[in-house]
Amino acid sequence: MKSRFTIEKKMYLFVAAVVLFAALGVAALSYMISSTQMERFDKRITRDSAKNYVSLTDVEYLKRLKAVVLSDEYQQLRDKAEESDDEELVISYLKEKGLWEQYESERDRLRSYMDNITDIKYLYIVVWGDKGSKYNMYLLDGDDVAVYETGLYEEREKEFIDVDAHQEIEPTISDGEWGWLCSAYAPVYDSNGELICTVGCDLDMEDVMNDRKTFFIYLAVTAVVLIAVILAGAVVFVNKTVVSPLVRLTEGMKRFDPDEEKGYEQAGVITVDVKSNDEIRDIYEETRSMQIRIIDHINSITRITREKEMAEHDVRKKEKELGAISKKAYRDSLTGVGNKEAYTDKMAELNEGIRRGDTEFAIVMLDINMLKTINDTYGHTEGDIYIKGCCMVFCETFKHSPVYRIGGDEFVAVLTGNDYKDRAEKIEQMKKRFAETEKNMDLKHWYRFSAAVGIAEFTHEDEDAETVFRRADQLMYEHKQEHKKNR
Repeated sequence: MKSRFTIEKKMYLFVAAVVLFAALGVAALSYMISSTQMERFDKRITRDSAKNYVSLTDVEYLKRLKAVVLSDEYQQLRDKAEESDDEELVISYLKEKGLWEQYESERDRLRSYMDNITDIKYLYIVVWGDKGSKYNMYLLDGDDVAVYETGLYEEREKEFIDVDAHQEIEPTISDGEWGWLCSAYAPVYDSNGELICTVGCDLDMEDVMNDRKTFFIYLAVTAVVLIAVILAGAVVFVNKTVVSPLVRLTEGMKRFDPDEEKGYEQAGVITVDVKSNDEIRDIYEETRSMQIRIIDHINSITRITREKEMAEHDVRKKEKELGAISKKAYRDSLTGVGNKEAYTDKMAELNEGIRRGDTEFAIVMLDINMLKTINDTYGHTEGDIYIKGCCMVFCETFKHSPVYRIGGDEFVAVLTGNDYKDRAEKIEQMKKRFAETEKNMDLKHWYRFSAAVGIAEFTHEDEDAETVFRRADQLMYEHKQEHKKNR
């Protein structure tokens, strides 16, 4: 007998080729680890530079300067100086307070430190706002900026939102409007341990990031070439030893067409010349044996299949009927939007998402204005037209969000996706549309749609969706009261 060379052994050879590809993955991983180490090095240099400069500062002077700059009088003067681009207004004020000469000295020290430390792009002193504040105030800047920049409030970068300056701030590497920078901060305390300000240091990372990008491109190109060569060899090998024999088997199996009163040859029982003595030959022999057994039992199998198809048809019919009933039960009969039961299920779904911690949504509450007046004056038929018209405006505004009617004149929409993202703009558009139709005297009263609206977004402080709903309901009520006052 021929020596048995199994598919298992053949696949080992294929795995060997895959290992080469895995080796390239290890090389890529090494690149990532190397990049991480480089980032840590750059962050440490930046943080150490900031801390070193803290030791050079005159803390008492910075404390006096901070007190003056925070005053309303100075801020008004600074705004005026910025509007007129007149530095002398601030310079004169600082001279009057006896702060100007040392101000120049502190700025010269900042610039000198920047000049002596390679790759420092920006060095500055800021006063951080309290935790939760979105702004920091610049006190001194080593860059060549106008004097009236002192006291300027600037919005924090998003990565520093909610950062507490009293605690150590981790250095960050980011690509913003100033380019690639490694930023670090070091606190400045007075003799009483009070936080006066913070020294900020930005290291220029443009060359580093460009070098990393170039290295990555070279690595990627090399990896692609090696992978292409390895895959080409693997494809040829697998095609010859596995794919080609399996294709012949597949073609033979496709010709198999069993039916009643057909012999083996008529039914197309597989007949393939398989030369290899491995698992593929075993598959061929087992397949042929199975086909023969299928033909022997075709009558009983055909009957069972027909009975099964009939049963499945009945099940699908029942499922379709139940689906139609369920859909109708969750629809408001007048407007076609979801009803109170559907809204209750939606709230349960939102609460489950809140428990998982993977949800983001807003709830819009809409209450139709003057519905009772329309019903009492013109009749309930016109009132229904009025309800459907207001609902139409609501649904057209939030096309991608589910809308529910939870009361006679109350509707709710649960915003997600693009509707959530553009919620502020869409709310204003809807209010404007309601206002325009309400004021259009050419329309009949039941076509002059009007509604009060309130919206609330889910926050991590909310325990459940009902809390968000109550906020939206309260804002809607306030909008309704405002509408009544303006009528």
